[in-house]
Amino acid sequence: MSATAAALLLSAVLTQGYYTPAEAQALFTQANEAYSREDYASAREGYEKLLAHGFGGPDVLYNLGTTALAQGDLGHAVLSLERAQRASRDADDVQVQLALARARQLDKVVGAMAEEGFLPRIVAATDGRAVSGVFLAAWLLGFVLLALYRRVRPGNRTLVALLAALLLLAAVPAGLLLAAHAWVHHTVHEAVVLAPTLQARDLPQEKARVAFEVHAGLKVRLLARAGGYVQLRLPNGLEGWAQADGVEAL
Repeated sequence: MSATAAALLLSAVLTQGYYTPAEAQALFTQANEAYSREDYASAREGYEKLLAHGFGGPDVLYNLGTTALAQGDLGHAVLSLERAQRASRDADDVQVQLALARARQLDKVVGAMAEEGFLPRIVAATDGRAVSGVFLAAWLLGFVLLALYRRVRPGNRTLVALLAALLLLAAVPAGLLLAAHAWVHHTVHEAVVLAPTLQARDLPQEKARVAFEVHAGLKVRLLARAGGYVQLRLPNGLEGWAQADGVEAL
């Protein structure tokens, strides 16, 4: 495909309101080619268009994060890479890029895991998708064996009953862990600082005393919202109120 034809195709895809899978793949390829040419602005535009049209898979998020990092935009780099990590926890490349981004951050805030609640620590150490799979598999197989109990030979019923009981017992802790994941997902909210410098105040008021400052790329916990302010908690436990438009939730 000539450069002119590629440019026309990209222009047509960018201006329409809906992308077919083939068009989305074409735009993804165009953005990747722009990145390889170090045309980061065009690459980022393509990835952001894909996200805006519902094509926000881990590959798009990862590429957007690496592009933002190449541009020096630490806030959006960490935001996209963190989202990519949540969409695909097995991606080692995401961890590498996140490490590069964090090495460039101005804030070197170190938090103590012991200060975290028990459930958030357990949830952070486990994969929600794996927990869901274990729970469903144990629960379904247990009931299938119970349904087959009367159909097997009398001599095999003890084994079937034992296996069913073990599976259903295994489903109990898996179910509790799954419930913990659901609870943390709905109650624990994290965000990334996007503003180059963000002031955190004692109160959600413009004239309140500035307690501390944070900078782009830092991941924080969101505790509450009041008007145009959000209450932040840093990994080291510091809390303050900052302008809501200076952060974006994960």
